[in-house]
Amino acid sequence: MSFLEVNGLKKTYSTRLGGNKVEALKNVTFTVEKGEYVAIMGESGSGKTTLLNMLAALDRPTGGTILLDGRDISAIKESALAAFRRENLGFVFQEFNLLDTFTVEDNIYLPLVLAGRSYGEISVRLTPIAARLGISNILKKYPYEISGGQKQRAAVARAMITGPKLILADEPTGALDSRAADELLRLFGEVNSSGQTVLMVTHSVKAASSANRVLFIKDGEVFHQIYRGADTDEQLYQKISDTLTLLTTGGMRQ
Repeated sequence: MSFLEVNGLKKTYSTRLGGNKVEALKNVTFTVEKGEYVAIMGESGSGKTTLLNMLAALDRPTGGTILLDGRDISAIKESALAAFRRENLGFVFQEFNLLDTFTVEDNIYLPLVLAGRSYGEISVRLTPIAARLGISNILKKYPYEISGGQKQRAAVARAMITGPKLILADEPTGALDSRAADELLRLFGEVNSSGQTVLMVTHSVKAASSANRVLFIKDGEVFHQIYRGADTDEQLYQKISDTLTLLTTGGMRQ
């Protein structure tokens, strides 16, 4: 059994007046093995954000199943979803989602505080993560006092501190300059090399070329995928660019 199994996933939305229905996801099927680093790409409206919301248990599918480590996410009761997300998933968002009234340290602590963990346990967990991400010297500062790159590293620390089974990243480099984006992608590579499973939704070819596999979503379905194999980042970048060109012209299908 694969670590993450998405089988025949469908999502249909009704318009406000209920007269029309929109198929955001039609029949999405793929698997992710433990320790993989997978990027998901697609044009706006392709269904990739809807897919991420399904994987994050933020929305319910109309049909199909999502199994994370053998557990059917769609079968979890609404009352248990928040705890499931805290215990199993780590999130890294484009806009950081840090609270300006909390220090960086307290922002990172928040998931474990909500889970009722002791300060001693939280502090022990944070020390090595902060050192690894290079943010030990900014923990007492507030988000408005640090750079965008530092904010995103803090967001990665917050995602990691719970020891999640899966890190979900939504356009994580979208609000960063090129230097900070490069640094974040390097950190993601290090996090993944330690065995952490990472799934990233992105428009950025450069970000996607840091992954080990790229899934392309078009019209609510998995349209194609590329494996890194022995390719360098530059070689994978070119393959992704070529694939996106073919996808937009309708010249390729898996």
